[in-house]
Parts: sequence; structure tokens; C-alpha cells
Amino acid sequence: MFKKYRQTLIMKMLLSGGITLLLSVLLWTSFNVIFFKKNVTDNIQSDIAMLSDTVLLSLHHAMMLDSKEFIQNDINNISRQGEIKSIRVINKMGQIIYSNDPDEINHVIETSSPPCWNCHKHKNPPATMSLDQRTRLKTVNGKKYMGIITPIPNSKGCAPGPCHVHAVDEKLLGLLDLEISTEKKSSMLDTFETANFGIAIVVFIATFGALFVFAYNFIFKPLRKIIKSTREFGAAQDFIEIRLDQTDEIGTLADAFNMMGRQVQEKHRALLEQKEEYRDLFDNVPCLVSVVDLNFRVIRHNKAYEKHFGKPRGRQCYQINKDRDRKCDECPVERTFFDLTPHMSEESGLSKDGKNIHWIVYTSPIKDRNGKIVAAMEMMLDITRRKELEESLAASEQRYHAIFDSIPGAVFVLDADDLSILNCNDPVEEIYGYPRKEILGNSFLLLFREEERADYDHLLKVRHEIGPCSHVTKSGTSIYAMLRISPAEFENNRTLIITCSDVTKKLEAEQQLIQASKMGTLGEMASGVAHELNQPLAILKTISNLLMRKVSRNQQVEPKILREMAEGIDTHVNRASKIIDHMREFGRKSEIKTMPVQVNDVLRRGFDFFSRQLTLRNIHVEWNLNSHLPQVMADANRLEQVVINLLINARDAIEDRWKNSVPLADDKKIFISTDFTDEHVIIKVCDTGPGIPDSIQGRLFEPFFTTKDVGKGTGLGLSISYGIIKDYNGVIKASNEPDHGACFTITFPYELP
Repeated sequence: MFKKYRQTLIMKMLLSGGITLLLSVLLWTSFNVIFFKKNVTDNIQSDIAMLSDTVLLSLHHAMMLDSKEFIQNDINNISRQGEIKSIRVINKMGQIIYSNDPDEINHVIETSSPPCWNCHKHKNPPATMSLDQRTRLKTVNGKKYMGIITPIPNSKGCAPGPCHVHAVDEKLLGLLDLEISTEKKSSMLDTFETANFGIAIVVFIATFGALFVFAYNFIFKPLRKIIKSTREFGAAQDFIEIRLDQTDEIGTLADAFNMMGRQVQEKHRALLEQKEEYRDLFDNVPCLVSVVDLNFRVIRHNKAYEKHFGKPRGRQCYQINKDRDRKCDECPVERTFFDLTPHMSEESGLSKDGKNIHWIVYTSPIKDRNGKIVAAMEMMLDITRRKELEESLAASEQRYHAIFDSIPGAVFVLDADDLSILNCNDPVEEIYGYPRKEILGNSFLLLFREEERADYDHLLKVRHEIGPCSHVTKSGTSIYAMLRISPAEFENNRTLIITCSDVTKKLEAEQQLIQASKMGTLGEMASGVAHELNQPLAILKTISNLLMRKVSRNQQVEPKILREMAEGIDTHVNRASKIIDHMREFGRKSEIKTMPVQVNDVLRRGFDFFSRQLTLRNIHVEWNLNSHLPQVMADANRLEQVVINLLINARDAIEDRWKNSVPLADDKKIFISTDFTDEHVIIKVCDTGPGIPDSIQGRLFEPFFTTKDVGKGTGLGLSISYGIIKDYNGVIKASNEPDHGACFTITFPYELP
């Protein structure tokens, strides 16, 4: 028990503090006692010395008179004081000649006796000695005495003289030996010493007790609380804060312990939560997790594993997973045991229901604290559904290739960035003449004319439909195709799927119809064109007649008139040439080219070609064109045919309405306007005809449908116009305008540069 408490902090503090305190008190008390004793002794010594001097002075007169009786009487009187033990006068021979004790008179003192030895122990006794050297202490019958030898010096009254025998050179005549009792002083010193040591003991006990109480209450008890709380907290019990009403270091230590305890408790709680989280994760993770020991026995598993394979019941993994009697030949767990590294493999087996399942297994080693492998963890991902999907995908891919290659039109898969051909179907070779192996990897722009490739490089990336456009086959033959473009993902790349429909034959038939329509239009315009040509020809004829007359008469033509005639000839020849060129251009078969077109220019060209027909019939045209109109992707010659078809219909409608009446100046008008929105260009061609009956609006754009008299129309104009506009992703609609006749509205999409 003592050994146990000896090792405690409070015992160490008390022992070290108590011993230090005890030594300090004893040292201080001893110092006080010794100092007091010395002080008292010095005072006694000083008093006795003073008394000796007083006795010498009182005996001096009697000695000068050599009155032995007076000397003895003085000694006897002085020695009556209670504390004086003896007064003796000793001559140089050591003989006591006067004493308060008659028995000592004439007694010779040995030089070795205490009174004489301090001086006679020297070979040559000194003439003078200090007070301490002349003082002696002795104890007789338990009583303490202090004696002082005082020399009696030679003086003027003692030598020389007739009555004295002392020589002048004698320095010492004798000694006065005075012994005083120090019993009272010694008793007082003993009492003082006892009292001081008693007080010291009381102070020590009181101080030590106070130190013990303080250490116990303010150090030991708080430390015991801290130790107890620490042990309880270390024993996984709930943390209880220590309450100390102290603001010193122990209180700070308790606060620090409380803070540490709270932090540890929070960390412990978080650790438990994390442990539960990992446990839940292990049990509820969707993949199959098991732990296999060195004998391939499943010693731990999660819920997903049990759901697939059932409870292990101490069986080996190959028995559970694959219903085998021996280990697999290629076992990832065995490889992990061998090289202590993770492994992965794809496995197949049977579920607890006997169904085939597939999984990917990842193995990793589990080691003990010494780094020795003790087990392996298997994490298995069920890929049964993926396997089924792979098989289904393979079948679907076969069907896709079959369908892809069976599409009658050419289908290309392009890289969305550089337009290189990633894949194509079999009809590509039939339509374009390029075998699949030869065209793959080339740019799709290879199929366009070289001068058009820059335009289509941009259009293919931003448009969903393009057409009809001109393509060039491997043999150099030009064909026309409609392109439908769909963005898609192909083998993790951004791609464009382009379906190309060969519309060459369709366009050729359409061109024939358009050409027939053009010829009909030219036939209708023949009289107007003749009138247009007659006017410049008449002027040329007049000029030529004038020149012939001047020549036949040998008359000179003034330079000014000649210049005006030359300018007139040039102007009217250009006018006639322009009419003929426009008719020839309109009448010929043009090559189809899809390119940016300014609709306002097309409207003006069509009107210029047809304007004479309108002038002859007193039909006026009002224009409202937006000068900031964006360009659209189309063929200008085909759009001009649409404009002329609409002008012909407007002319015929106006003529039909006013054929039996006299119109006013503003009754026969055609309104042509253009505008645009954020996405479309809008064209409107309206007339002041009778309008479109509701009963025929649904059939207006059908081929060969017409409301004109027999021989005046083929019924192909609006149908052809509808097809042309549709080819360029446009829309044409017919409506009736209030206070007007029919109004045709055409919209084309456009894209800002």
C-alpha cells in the first residue's frame, strides 16, 4: 500500500515539499537559537569583563595603599552578589593572594589548569590576550559558570617608589580571576531554544497540513476526477465532462480535457457512423462482395452475394459460384494469393436458382498487421444483363447493317468536324460508282463540284435539308440529289448521317415541263416581244433612211447630228440585244445550281422579262422591297420561273375580272413585296383579280388543275412552282386579301452569316 501511494503525485509533492519545509524551518530555528545564544553569551561575557574592570577600579585605591584588609573586604563585599561565585587575585607566581573563599588564599594554581592554560600553553606567553581568549566556561555540579582572567597592569602609582618593589619595566603585576554563575541565562537560553523549536514544529505541522489540504483539494482530487473520467472514457463509456470551479492550471487542464473529450467523442461518433456506413455499404452495395480465406472458403459475404448464390455454409467459392468439385484452372483468387496483387477476370456460373449468370470479378489481398496475407476479397459485378444486351445488340447490329445496306438511296455517315466519310451503304457504289473501301476516309465534299465545295462545307454542318444539288460520280457524270442531314453519335464521335436521294430523273422531267411552260410563255409573249423589237427597229430604219438620203444627195451630216444618230443606234441595238438575250436565257435549259440568291434581284429580272405583257394590258405593279433582305439557298433561274408563273396567273386573274367592264386607273394592279423575320425571307405577290374560291383552294397546287378556259392553261404552273419552292425548304400559300384578289405568300429559310 505504501509503495502504491509512494508513486502517486501528491505523495511525491508532499514528501518533497514537507522535507524542504522541515529543513527550512529547522535551519531557520537553529539559526535563531544559535544567534540568540551567541548574543546572550557575548553580553554575559561583556558584562563580566565590565564587572572585572569595575572590581579592579574598586581595588585600585586599596592596592595603592597596600591595605590587604581593605582589599579583602572589598572582595568579600562584591562577592556577596548572588551570581558571583568567586573573585580571586593571583600574582605572577600563580599564587592566590586574595579570594572570597579563604580556603583558596595562598593556594598556587597549576599552569595547566583552565584559568592559566590559555596563556601558558604558549612557549612565550603573550603580553595581552583578547576577551575570548581570557574567557572560560565550566560546569560544576550541573551548574554553568563563566570565568574571565583580567590582567592587572603596572601603573605609575605602583613603580617606582620607596614603598613598592615592582620594577618600572614590569608590565603585568598579577591577574584578577572572576567567575560568574550563568545558570539563569542558560535556563533562559534553554527555554528560548525549546520555545523556538516548539514554534518551528507547530509552524511546520500547520504549513504542512495547509499544503496537504491545498494539494488534496486543488490538485489530487481534480486529478483523480480527470484520471477516473479518462479511464471511464477509455473503457468505451459515455464521456462525462469534469466540473471544476477552478481557474488555475488544473482548471485549464480540466477544460482542455473536456474539449479533448468532446472532440474524441465526436471523432468516435463519426468513426462509428463511418463504420456503420462501411458496413451498410458492404452489405447493401449492388455488386457481389465476398471474402475468401487461404482454403478458398467463403468466410464473409454481403446481401447481394447471398441473393445470387445463397448462403455459403462453409463451402469453397468454386462450389458456390460454379458448382464445381475442385478449384478452377484459372483462378484470380489463387493468383492474388500467389503474387499479392489485384487481378480481374470475366467468369460465368450458376445462380442459386440454377440460371446461367455472368460476372466480372476483381480480387485484392487482405493482410494482417504483420503484412501477411490471410484472405482475398472478391468484388463481382453482375453482367448477365449486359451479356444479354450484347447478344441482342449483335443481332440488332446485323439487322441494322441489313437495313442500312438495303436502303435504296445512298446513306453516308460523316465526321461532323471534317466531313470525312466514316461509313456508307451498298447503294453508294451503284449511284456514285465508288466502292465502299475506296470512298471511306475521303471527304464527302469530293462528290461536289470543286467550285461549290466551299459553300457546301458550311451548309452541310448547319442545314437539315439541302437540294437539289449537283453531285459528280466517279466517272465524272453529274447527277442531282436531295440531301437530308441528321446529327448523331457514331462510335463515340459526333457524326452526320446524310441520306442522298437521286432526283436526276425527276428534275429532268420537271425541267421538260418547265421548258414546255417556258415555250408556252414565250409564245404568249411573242406579240409583246415583237412590239418591243419593232420600236428600236423603227428608229434604226428612220436613221438608216436619213443617212441614205444624205448620201444620195451628197450632203454632209453635221457632226453633232451624226453623233446623236450613232448614240441612238447604239442604245436601241443594246435594247434589242437585251430582249433577245433574256428570251434566249429564259428559253434555254439551265443547269441547276444551289447557291446564295438575292430574291429581290430574281423578282426584278422576272418582272423585266414580263413587264411588256403587263404594260400592254395597262396593269401596274407596286413594289415594296426590303433592301436589307438576306440571301437564300436556291437556284436563281428556277425561282425566276416561279415569279413569271405567279405574274402570268396575276395577269390572267386581273384580265378575267375586268373583261366585261371598264376599270379605273387603280383597278388593275399587282403588288410585289419582300420582308424577313429572324428565320425566314417572305415574298408576297398579290393582285386585284376576283380572288380564289374556297372550294378550289385545296386543289390549287395539284398538277394539271386549272380554272382557265380550254387552251389557255396547262395546270402545271403552280404545281411546278410548288415543287421548286419545296426543293429549297420553302413554303407557298394562297389566300384572299380584303379589297384585293388572290395573294401568294412564299417563305424561305435563311441563315445569318
